[in-house]
Amino acid sequence: MENQTSNEYNQVISRCKELFRKKTLDYGTAWRILRLPSITDQIFIKAQRIRSIQEKGLQKVGDPVVDEFVGIVNYCIIALLQISFKDDPLMEIPFDIIEPKYDQWVNDTRALLENKNHDYGEAWREMRVSSMTDIILMKLLRVKQIEDNQGQTLVSEGIEANYQDMINYAVFCLIKLGYHD
Repeated sequence: MENQTSNEYNQVISRCKELFRKKTLDYGTAWRILRLPSITDQIFIKAQRIRSIQEKGLQKVGDPVVDEFVGIVNYCIIALLQISFKDDPLMEIPFDIIEPKYDQWVNDTRALLENKNHDYGEAWREMRVSSMTDIILMKLLRVKQIEDNQGQTLVSEGIEANYQDMINYAVFCLIKLGYHD
């Protein structure tokens, strides 16, 4: 089962990364202007739209829900990239400079998934997409609180770990929705 998850995870991330690459070629790194709380709010908007559609059972805008989960993955990686490039004043960073950092965050996040999957025995496969959406929203509220506390925590994991958890839950949702096919 673990090999299956790894393959599905890699397929989902490959599709997310390809979209990120194309958008970087289209728009450059305009996201560099965003402060971390603004990126968190972008993720929140996407997760809230998913939850709203799940609760109403109807959507009026044609953008598929899977696109919102892809957006969550890529905006979480953008947040992690902003943290990586926080001391770099460049607004425009070429994709070939960003790509290794993107891959590093993905690899670190995948390793976190593998460790948790070992301990939890792939419990996510029995979860509902709606429950994972709620967990993403909970993680977002945690990140907002950490941001409001200027990054200080007493006993909790930091912002990076929460973004990584959101990536993993969004990937799980995409796997369950068949995005890896």
